[in-house]
Amino acid sequence: MQRGTSRALFELLSSMRFAISLLTILSIASVIGTVIKQNEPFNAYLNQFGPFWFPVFDKLGLYSVYNAPWFLVILAFLVLSTSLCIARQSAPMLREMRHFREHAREASLRQFGHQASFAPALEGAAAVERTQAYLARAGFQFRANPRSDGTLVAAKQGSAGRLGYFLAHGAIVLICIGGLLDGDLPLRIQIWAGDKQPTTGNQLIASIPDSARMSESNPSFRGNVFIPEGRSANVAVLAVGDNILLQELPFTISLKKFHIDHYENGMPKRFASDILVTDDETGESFEHTIEVNKPLEHRGITLYQSSFDDGGSILELVGHSLLVGETGKLLEFKAEVGEARQIEHPKFRYTLELTNFRAFNIEDMGEGGNATETARGMAKLQEHLGSGAKTPHEKDLRNIGPSYTFKLRDEAGQAREFQNYMLPIVQGGRWFLYSGTRDAQSDPFRYIRLPLDEDGRIDTWFALRQMMFDPENRAEIAARFAARSFGLDDARAPMRDALAQTAAHTLTLFADRGYESVGRFLESTVAATEQERAADVFVKILQGLAWEAWALARERSGMMPLELNQARAQYLNDTLAALSDSLFYGVPVFLQLMSYEERQATVLQATRSPGQPLVYLGSLLLVLGVFAMLYIRERRLFVLLKPNEALVAMSSNRKAMDVDETFQRHVDGLRAALGTAPTDSTLAATDPVRGS
Repeated sequence: MQRGTSRALFELLSSMRFAISLLTILSIASVIGTVIKQNEPFNAYLNQFGPFWFPVFDKLGLYSVYNAPWFLVILAFLVLSTSLCIARQSAPMLREMRHFREHAREASLRQFGHQASFAPALEGAAAVERTQAYLARAGFQFRANPRSDGTLVAAKQGSAGRLGYFLAHGAIVLICIGGLLDGDLPLRIQIWAGDKQPTTGNQLIASIPDSARMSESNPSFRGNVFIPEGRSANVAVLAVGDNILLQELPFTISLKKFHIDHYENGMPKRFASDILVTDDETGESFEHTIEVNKPLEHRGITLYQSSFDDGGSILELVGHSLLVGETGKLLEFKAEVGEARQIEHPKFRYTLELTNFRAFNIEDMGEGGNATETARGMAKLQEHLGSGAKTPHEKDLRNIGPSYTFKLRDEAGQAREFQNYMLPIVQGGRWFLYSGTRDAQSDPFRYIRLPLDEDGRIDTWFALRQMMFDPENRAEIAARFAARSFGLDDARAPMRDALAQTAAHTLTLFADRGYESVGRFLESTVAATEQERAADVFVKILQGLAWEAWALARERSGMMPLELNQARAQYLNDTLAALSDSLFYGVPVFLQLMSYEERQATVLQATRSPGQPLVYLGSLLLVLGVFAMLYIRERRLFVLLKPNEALVAMSSNRKAMDVDETFQRHVDGLRAALGTAPTDSTLAATDPVRGS
């Protein structure tokens, strides 16, 4: 019973259907690994799939399919199945390759699809000798078997094509073994055994415990080495889910200089790293330049130029207040990218985390139609909402200058991420400072566009924000607006007072949630048929109030009054859109980059791939095996030489278009080699005795 079960298990594991089933599962897993971005932060998957599916997909290992335990197990079973299949088929296939089938029966030969017979002129040993000579010229191996009914010459050609089976299946085994060796299997085994424990990445390298450090003898790994200019590193960071392990390297890498060249539009054309490698064992050092597609191999570890990053640039920042009732700059300071510092104020306290700086930013700055100028009513209100996040339609790739990303973390530990640009960006002929914000890394940045005045300054926008959002200014701004609309005539005082009240109420609504609160008010108080017209009125009131706020701000600053023109009217529209967006900015301070001192860093990928030679060898064998199976055709030719008859039969392992032609060519060749015996009619015509 046990022997029968073992035999059935062996039959299953070594069967073709089992191997095909495994290949199908691996193919589906590969599709999943292509559709779902692999090795992303878990927060990104949580936001993408939600709280229900996120843990399900996590348990299935879909966030790192190629390193999932079930994927590695299937890969191992495929190696086992293919190996057993090779072992199972080797003996009969090798026996078939060596066998000439010289004992084939005449009745069996006459059943072949390709068979013919003729009367040869030669018989006996001479016929056998001529037949063997022809087969040798045609490239056949042969064996003669004299027997009672004649002599059977069995020949074969192309038996080496069966080697393609071994090459192809052996290649699959080698590639899978190489994949297992170069994957996370050795690392997973150490983690499962409890020898190693991944740790969080937000800590100093010196603080990472030994349990999270891999020794130099680790057989395979793939990690990143981050090196700022003028500094060194001797460890690579291995990502394990949301955590990391440190891989000790047998040498130290020092970055002397990082080079980056750009195309005319600012896109990177070439980046390379001038490094100094110092061997820890011998103390010897050598210099080398690593470029993309030009790696360095040392001590069995290959270093690739992966990417580049900021290496701790020094940024000079100015903080503008977004608090109502405060004006001017809250703070000025310099900070290094990668550090964290406290920002304190009587009304708030944040931890500033500078995460990245980029001196070049290639963005699509194409401009679509200016919907703000053409929209009306409720459509105009909707257009103003989130105006800074609108995406242009026509592509226009160009470098828009330096940007930096940072997080502001409150006292409760909640962080909000920002991306601010240093230089103003032109859109529709107007200049804006862009600032992006988002709550999670998986979300796209939502940009607010702060308009610059005709002098190229941002201060006017901040002054207008203080004027319009400060409750103490609303009555005066509303009164000035009403007076400009109806004059100071006492007869029009009731209308002037009513408009002032409406204007003050509009300012109050707008200071709450911008255009959103105005739209909600109209939806709740105005009939649907009148909302479009009412919204248009409110927008015009807001534009008039913004102009009065601007005039009042200049008056209080002792500046000359301005005359309203089309450019200033457009500036007011942009200002109102930015004021509305600023209410959702999330923090009470705007950090403006004034200057910087750039420090670059390189990101090298360090890999040790013991399975790489096996994969290359397997790929070569797979190509050879496929070509052997497709283009080396096995054919067997049988010539049974009997008294007064030569029977020719041929078999082929594949039905091809030229089989009929090939068979006929061999038949004709054998006829020519053996000659054709004369028939009775021929003898009667040539023999005078018999002819008489």
